[in-house]
Amino acid sequence: MTEYGKQLGVAETNIPGLLVFDLPVHGDSRGWFKENWQREKMTALGLADFGPVQNNISFNDAVGTTRGIHAEPWDKWVSVATGRIFGAWVDLREGPTFGAVYTTELDPSKAIFVPRGVGNSYQTLEPDTAYTYLVNDHWSPDAAYSFLNLADETAAIEWPIPLADVEISAKDLAHPRLADVTPIPPKKILVLGANGQLGRALRAEYGDAPHIEYADRSTLDLAATDLVSARRWRDYGTIINAAAYTTVDLAETPEGRKDAWAANVTGVAALARVATENGITLVHVSSDYVFDGTLDRPYREDDAICPLGVYGQTKAAGDAVVSTVPRHYIIRTSWVIGEGNNFVRTMASLAERGIDPKVVDDQIGRLTFTDDIARGIRHLLETGADYGTYNLSGGGEPQSWADIARGVFSAAGHDPARVTGVTTVAYYASADIVASPRPAMSVLDLAKIERTGFRAKDRTI
Repeated sequence: MTEYGKQLGVAETNIPGLLVFDLPVHGDSRGWFKENWQREKMTALGLADFGPVQNNISFNDAVGTTRGIHAEPWDKWVSVATGRIFGAWVDLREGPTFGAVYTTELDPSKAIFVPRGVGNSYQTLEPDTAYTYLVNDHWSPDAAYSFLNLADETAAIEWPIPLADVEISAKDLAHPRLADVTPIPPKKILVLGANGQLGRALRAEYGDAPHIEYADRSTLDLAATDLVSARRWRDYGTIINAAAYTTVDLAETPEGRKDAWAANVTGVAALARVATENGITLVHVSSDYVFDGTLDRPYREDDAICPLGVYGQTKAAGDAVVSTVPRHYIIRTSWVIGEGNNFVRTMASLAERGIDPKVVDDQIGRLTFTDDIARGIRHLLETGADYGTYNLSGGGEPQSWADIARGVFSAAGHDPARVTGVTTVAYYASADIVASPRPAMSVLDLAKIERTGFRAKDRTI
């Protein structure tokens, strides 16, 4: 008999992400009623807001009908509408819990959340049993499943009714044993801007794992009208946007302004739409240039946005768009140094060539190496940190560009006194370019990301 009057509650299982829920069922002589799915209450208990898009119902009229162990490429919320079932779940995902088994009975007062890649099977214990399930992708005959034999000796599921006495399809009986099942990889991670400085650092961080994809403008054009169908986006769990227009001074010209807005805002808006519609986590890299640099303390994530130039304006606009994506990380960084041409390499080259440079000494910040950014992004994703904006820069004491240049000269065995400090105004007065205004204070407060357990390296030179 269905138990009436339970309190809504959740229990974890030995399979990560497989959650069992007690459901309040209200009944009397006329029948019963329950809230089978209630987003606000259930997410408050820790269930991921998995975004169901389809509701399916399965019906079995005979006791003992047994469905095979199928792992599907979507998450499922399974509950019983009438009757009672025995359920068996086997973790078929890559990782240390591959092959873990969990079993329980379900009636109308109990439901279970089954994450993607966990095999599920059901055996009816009462006649005229119907169970319903919500899924967060549309069913397709082309969807990639993984299967496990119901009688696998390793899983050793103790079926209430012996398999020899129940109704099973020939197809389900032919599924492979656990030893022959290829583990299901995680959802795909797509890295955009893969050939840029940060993109190369992300390649080094993630390597060539089969679920990692790298793309640049030649393989995925964010301006394309068919972007929403360019991939089977439901197969992706994360998009890391390492692409951006970063030519700060050129952005002040008419052509540069157009390109900066196209890349940093229009393209980002297209990504945000894809991420929102498909439940994808969007990681977006931002900049200290969204601030005006007038504070006398490090900038926190919630400080007022007030960009000075076109580049900063486009980054601020891109941040605002990304903040509307339910699952997002905005990584705000500063003074980025990566593989290829950069300020440190330039200063080292000048030192070796006997050139004594004039370097700005009234802009204060911290260097951020791209390997730190890549490591920080991976940390936030793998630890499941709260979505939102995080400052991420190198650690150590703030410095001016002139301080950093002197440190490079000294490290290379040259006299740091060869570097002359000048004001920003004086430096650009003699430059033959349209100069963008720059924030004088670019130091970022790192307390928020450090509370997640991440600490950047001390990059003081």
